[in-house]
Amino acid sequence: MKLWSVAKLDKTKAGEIQSRYELPAIVAMLLQIRNITTNDEIESFLYNDSFVADPFEIKDMDKAVERINKALDCGEPICVYGDYDADGVTSTALLYSYLETIDANAMYYIPSRETEGYGMNKNAVDKLNERGIKLIITVDNGIAAAQEVEYASSLGIDTVITDHHMPSGELPKACAVVDLHRRDCKSRFKNLSGVGVAFKLIMALEGEYCDTTTLLENYSDLLSIGTIGDVVELKDENRVFVKHGLESITNTDRPGLQALIKDSGLTGKVISSTNVSFTIVPRINAAGRLGLSEKSVSLLLTEDYEEADEISSQLCCDNSERQEIERDILEKIDEIIRRKPSLVNDKIIVIDGENWHQGVIGLIAAKVKEAYGKPAIVISKLGGTAKGSGRSVEGFPLCDAVFACSDLLTHRGGHPMAVGLSLDPENIPAFRKKINEFADNFGKMPYDKINIDCKLNPAYINLDLLDSLSLMQPYGAGNPTPVFGLYNMTLRNITPLSGNKHLRLTLSRGNTQITAMKFFTSTEEFPYKIGETLDLAVNLDRNEFNGNVSVSVIVRNIKSSDCDTEKLLDSRTNYEDFCRGKQLDSSQLSDLMPDRNDFALLYRYLKNSSGYAFDTAILPHMLDNRLSFGKIKVILEAMRELGLIEFSDGMKTSGISVLPVNGKVSLESAPIIRKLREVF
Repeated sequence: MKLWSVAKLDKTKAGEIQSRYELPAIVAMLLQIRNITTNDEIESFLYNDSFVADPFEIKDMDKAVERINKALDCGEPICVYGDYDADGVTSTALLYSYLETIDANAMYYIPSRETEGYGMNKNAVDKLNERGIKLIITVDNGIAAAQEVEYASSLGIDTVITDHHMPSGELPKACAVVDLHRRDCKSRFKNLSGVGVAFKLIMALEGEYCDTTTLLENYSDLLSIGTIGDVVELKDENRVFVKHGLESITNTDRPGLQALIKDSGLTGKVISSTNVSFTIVPRINAAGRLGLSEKSVSLLLTEDYEEADEISSQLCCDNSERQEIERDILEKIDEIIRRKPSLVNDKIIVIDGENWHQGVIGLIAAKVKEAYGKPAIVISKLGGTAKGSGRSVEGFPLCDAVFACSDLLTHRGGHPMAVGLSLDPENIPAFRKKINEFADNFGKMPYDKINIDCKLNPAYINLDLLDSLSLMQPYGAGNPTPVFGLYNMTLRNITPLSGNKHLRLTLSRGNTQITAMKFFTSTEEFPYKIGETLDLAVNLDRNEFNGNVSVSVIVRNIKSSDCDTEKLLDSRTNYEDFCRGKQLDSSQLSDLMPDRNDFALLYRYLKNSSGYAFDTAILPHMLDNRLSFGKIKVILEAMRELGLIEFSDGMKTSGISVLPVNGKVSLESAPIIRKLREVF
């Protein structure tokens, strides 16, 4: 369950924006909600299609150009040193492709995620030295490679760093360190991806006669894929890159992208930032996650159509394999949680397992976070080492929590929303305890939210609305796809699709009836019945089929209209705090302490329903909100302790079975009730 949060709208300001720019009302509202309100901000957001700032605003760009030009003049062997994700792959392909066009003596190198890890490493430097490389240009990495840069220098190899990550200590002693987050860098726009920085480098190499429009025509396809893949804010220059890039991808003459579009099922469709994010980027990333990023670079560079088809097919297979690996690990995590539910009572969920593929644990952590609405860290133990990846909820700086445990870690890095770490396997329990102590001292933990831009009358859902919303595109970080709240909708019909993998819901309010898609949910997993009144958080998209165009309503989140999500989450927190031994006040304890009638109400419901198989957070609704969620959790645990039920609670569903009982059972004898009585 997520906290439903509807954005605050200043109708007066929205009206002023609408009048000033003669915009549709929905666009003016979204601009105001997203704090795009000044003339400069609005004009840049809506109308800037080409302006990109002078690359020499970035500190050390002049030094980078000087050293690279020296290599070009002398014919020195150059290596573009990249990274294995979509940003690193496109950065590598972009810069290497440009160097080829100016007849540089260039090669590229992508480290293996599994055997080498992120960034520069000394073994790679040795390999490049054997190949006679005299200049390394890093893209999307290098800011943390002080030792490796020094080692390369000792071998007679110079380094130019281009990166967009935060410096964490002393800057490497490279010929140039081009990073927007240097304290002494005065550039105005700081949120470029790695490929954005690489593009600014080729602008600088073009010099005073740089034709930015032509460069965008040549490279914006790569530029947009990396920018979208790295989830940087789609504002200012990034918005320019992606606007150009989406059009360029649609009309691409790169054989590799053509093959990838075909294999991704995008042929004939309008290319959007959304389908780039969910179809093209995962396929490029898949090779890196499984250890072979060179395939992705080769795909983007090849001019051979047969080779493009072959590599694209391999990437799609890699992506399918990655999905299967994810499913397998998620099933194992579900089993772990069912066996040890106390793990998810923690404020920060830390789950570990043996030999989980380290290329996907970040994706797994995101799904655990999504399931429980809490920061989650997933750790894979392999031999004598353990590596972890974490994802956070908005408002909680997970990197600070991880850095507070540095004495238990051999490596750590990241930012507020995502972290990576390494540690000795025997330190995992101590790490779990210490990071949760940090969370206890943090104060009230923020809840994971579904951010709703505005409530929407279903009668206003039409193609005209979609046309108006197109002014807000492209969507991405900092400008997410609008989420609309459809409230008090009556469920009229449920239709399973694609072998019961997805559902089509028919809903109505007043005289308006709509259909909405609930993807990746089966009828067995859907807890609501026809006739119930529901609230939906939805995205709107354009659907084209057999020449017909309609509005597609896609369900992002759903709840009963009588559900107060904040009250439910507060009650869940009370239960979890109690289970962890935290002292509660009288109102919190009252929220948890059930009486005999409460037991009877829940027991009768379970018996009459022949058990329960849905998310337990739906149970308050099933009981007409007569019991708090925390109280329900206490009763379920008590009944389990007393042998009245079998109960397991997983990531998506629970399993509650009522057991036969011989004789009377003393409810007060349940350990959890006795413990509650002691403190109440």
